[in-house]
Amino acid sequence: MGLLDGKKALIFGVANDHSIAWGIARALHGEGAVVGFSSVESLLERRVRPLAESIGSTFIEACDVSSDEQLRSVMAKWQAAHGSVDVLVHAVAYAPREDLEGSFTQTTRSGFAVAMDVSAYSLVAMCREANAAGLFRAGSSVLTLSYYGAEKVVANYNVMGVAKAALEACVRYLAADLGPAGVRVNAISAGPVRTLSASGVRDFRKLYGTFAGIAPLRSNISAEDVGKTALWLASDLSSAVTGETVYVDGGFNVMGVPLLDE
Repeated sequence: MGLLDGKKALIFGVANDHSIAWGIARALHGEGAVVGFSSVESLLERRVRPLAESIGSTFIEACDVSSDEQLRSVMAKWQAAHGSVDVLVHAVAYAPREDLEGSFTQTTRSGFAVAMDVSAYSLVAMCREANAAGLFRAGSSVLTLSYYGAEKVVANYNVMGVAKAALEACVRYLAADLGPAGVRVNAISAGPVRTLSASGVRDFRKLYGTFAGIAPLRSNISAEDVGKTALWLASDLSSAVTGETVYVDGGFNVMGVPLLDE
């Protein structure tokens, strides 16, 4: 028997087979969960549907998470198909490229608003619409993805770091709101992973290249590593864990002033 036999998981944000969200999907499916997918329309048919169908998923819906109406529609369709959601995964983030490439001082008002809306507020909206549709039940688990740039300054992460800080605050407030109903809300802060979204961060290759030399475990992080922790947070093994940001970064976040190996 798998850890998630009989459980139903809805995942927002798979972009391709390198996505952290896809690593999570595979981990949940591997332990018996029925998995459904929602992603931006432009990626749905070419990228997402083949991946979803490869694990037998039949729920594949387009959604712009900045639209309450589209979120509401996806939740209604999921309710009609599956009745409830045991695991809700928010793996969505975006900021205009120009607001990631310059200095943080030059962040535009519109770019700031977009980053906060798509990367942070969408988690609140997602939980609200799922709750309104009656999808949550005692034991449901909500997961989102953060990064160390929410806590410390990371070169070229700029407005996305601020958005991730807001996202982590949303996790805590949602955990307090939904906790009395038995719903848990947590974030995973992963080390750098080669994904489509990471390619939008200037000099990501340099960041990725030096990471393994600094992290105590001396290795880079994979989507599969994140998937394993997501599996724990999605399962009853973490039944008393909520409102947390769990680091999956080989210990990188504990380092102060590292001495690189020569």
